[in-house]
Amino acid sequence: MQEVNEKEMTFWDHLDELRKVIFRIAIVVVAFACLAFLNKELLFDFILAPQRSDFILYRLFNRMAESLSMPSLHIDDFHVELINTQLTSQFMIHMSMSFYTGLLLASPYIIYMLFGFISPALHTSERKVCLKIMIPAFLLFITGILLNYYVIFPLSFRFLATYQVSEIVANKINISSYISSFTMLSLLLGAAFEIPIVAYLLSKLGLISPQMLKKYRKHALVAILVVAAVITPTSDIFTLLLVSIPLYLLYELSIGVTRKSQRKTA
Repeated sequence: MQEVNEKEMTFWDHLDELRKVIFRIAIVVVAFACLAFLNKELLFDFILAPQRSDFILYRLFNRMAESLSMPSLHIDDFHVELINTQLTSQFMIHMSMSFYTGLLLASPYIIYMLFGFISPALHTSERKVCLKIMIPAFLLFITGILLNYYVIFPLSFRFLATYQVSEIVANKINISSYISSFTMLSLLLGAAFEIPIVAYLLSKLGLISPQMLKKYRKHALVAILVVAAVITPTSDIFTLLLVSIPLYLLYELSIGVTRKSQRKTA
């Protein structure tokens, strides 16, 4: 990006720079999306893996059930049939998931380009704060997505997809329902993992403090257990803890982050 003195740039200069940034971002996103689109089998082997009974999490649970002598952890083989009921659904799903994959793969470049665009308008202290939170925010978001893919979505899918009110009612899951649930939970967990970043910013603004977070720690724990029970509706305590512990650790991390933020402010 050509460096131009901030004071010498007009509104139209800024607009032209923004157009260049958006154009470059679009090229990279489209390139990654096309790569994902051309590798359809690899892409959907990854996305649809949690609906198979040989998924890595299920195998891990079975090994733990054997080694710890806890039959409740054992996950029996199951089969869930995914179906399509609309003419264009499979093609549109292929297109949309390719785009989301391209967006995810290009996200480091997107962050870099957008920061390069806005950084000249920031003060040195503001630029340091942005640099300090960008990488942790990105890594936390990716961690939330991975937790959903490897733990939360597989457990939720298996329970809900195999649950029957009667043996005469067979479960056949629409592929659109599978993809929308997978995408929604990924975004929700990615956003949930941004709690320490949000806490840091709110602390900088003086809206929250570590004392406040400590005061409501018990309330937060109850809320986390309720959320974990909703998104993983299984019957064993181990699964509940598997989801609750990372969320609670994020809350504790938020307390540490706000404490550190207050010390620097002081």
